[in-house]
This record gives sequence, C-alpha cells and structure tokens, in this order.
Amino acid sequence: MALMVAREVPTSSTMAVPHGPASVGVARRRLRRDLGDREIPEPVIDDAVLILSELLSNACRYARPLGPLPALGRGARAEVVGPLLVGGRSRTGGPVTAPGEAGEDAGGVLVRWQMHADGVLTLEVTDGGAQTRPSPSSPSLTSHGGRGLSIVDQLASDWGVRDAPGEVTVWAALPARARHARRTGG
Repeated sequence: MALMVAREVPTSSTMAVPHGPASVGVARRRLRRDLGDREIPEPVIDDAVLILSELLSNACRYARPLGPLPALGRGARAEVVGPLLVGGRSRTGGPVTAPGEAGEDAGGVLVRWQMHADGVLTLEVTDGGAQTRPSPSSPSLTSHGGRGLSIVDQLASDWGVRDAPGEVTVWAALPARARHARRTGG
C-alpha cells in the first residue's frame, strides 16, 4: 500500500511589508518560493518576480505608505517570520498576512498574488497613492530609471490601476502555463 502525502499550497498570498526598498527583496523571495511550491514553470516565475519587483519598487519610491503597519491587518490572523508578519490564504481558508512588526509606525504596502483556476497569475501592490497616477513613461536611452511600467506592460497579458479611498492598487496578470509553452516552443 502506497502512502501519499498532499501538501497544501496556497492559491493566493498577501503580505504587508514596510514602505521601503528592503521590502522588495523580501516579497520577491516569498513569491519565488510560493510559485515554486506550485510547480509554476521557471520562466513564468522569473517574469512574475520581475513584475512584482517593479510594482513594489514604484510604490516605495513614488507613493505614500498605507499607514501604520498594525492598522493594515484588518482583523486578519498572522504568523511571525523574522521582522515581518507573513502568511497566506490557502485553499482551505488558512491565515492571511497581517502587518509588520508590532509597534512599527512607518506605514506599509500590501503585496498580493493569486493563481486563478484558469491558469492566470495576478500580482497586486497596494499603497497610499501618489500625486500622479501610475503610467508608463518614455525615458531617454541614458536615463537610469523610468522603465518599470513599460517592462510590466511587455511581460504581463494585462495590467491596470484600481483606486479606493486612501489607497491605490497597481495590478498585473500573466498566464502561468501558456507563457511557458510559448517561450519553449520556438
């Protein structure tokens, strides 16, 4: 008799990270691990990590934080991992991520990703908004920045901006299986 062990892999994950550049690496590593656990093809993981890096970097560079990290939890249960409280919502409704370290008041950014049943991966970054709406720019060849949303536009099948009172969410979607077939097929 063979014994099979099923490992519950989250279909979505949300994490609250401090508003700052160090959070980009934390979110990238978590995304790479979660997608690897779901056996997503490596080219898709690479694209997703790059998209998330661009969205979160823009949020930390240009937008305001959502507010004090303890205020971001919205009643969610969380697990402590290092200085951040992180978790994920599993298919069985497990814990969702809550905010960062207790007593931290610099504010934060919410980062989410979700694998949909149709094979589309959605990435979202929610911040406190900025003076301008996120949009791709056309930097000169010698510019050191300004290409992030153009990169997102090239890699994602779709992307956009959602506004809500006190927050702005920039999202991107990419096919998690079709992209792998297209890239390796030719």
